[in-house]
Amino acid sequence: MIDLDDLVARDAGVEAAAFLRSAGEGAFRRVEAAALVEALAADAVVATGGGVVVTEDARALLGDECTLWLDADDATLCERVAHGDRPLLGEDCASSMARLRLEREPLYRSVARVRVDASGPVEEVVDRLVDAWERVAP
Repeated sequence: MIDLDDLVARDAGVEAAAFLRSAGEGAFRRVEAAALVEALAADAVVATGGGVVVTEDARALLGDECTLWLDADDATLCERVAHGDRPLLGEDCASSMARLRLEREPLYRSVARVRVDASGPVEEVVDRLVDAWERVAP
């Protein structure tokens, strides 16, 4: 399993959120795209950040893979990231999450083979992921 933010942090020399904050989203997405190429070449499960779909190059790469979209309602997502460092969410998670969903949902749909409900306990989410994988994996 490869977490794309870990590769971004390694390549940037600072935590992914700190790099995003200091370098800006454009620079972050360029490093993220290079990290995505590396991660996909490793033939592993890749955990991407929620914004990876905003770049056309990343969408092209993800569209060629068995991409599963883990999604939950905005309140659940805000609760899960409440103690993390998410620069793009700002002070008002609910409004930011709603705006990002509106912008990104069509992009997620364009690359994902299936949307997986990621709400609920981890064990249930894992069961849903395994079921989805077995249905759509090559």
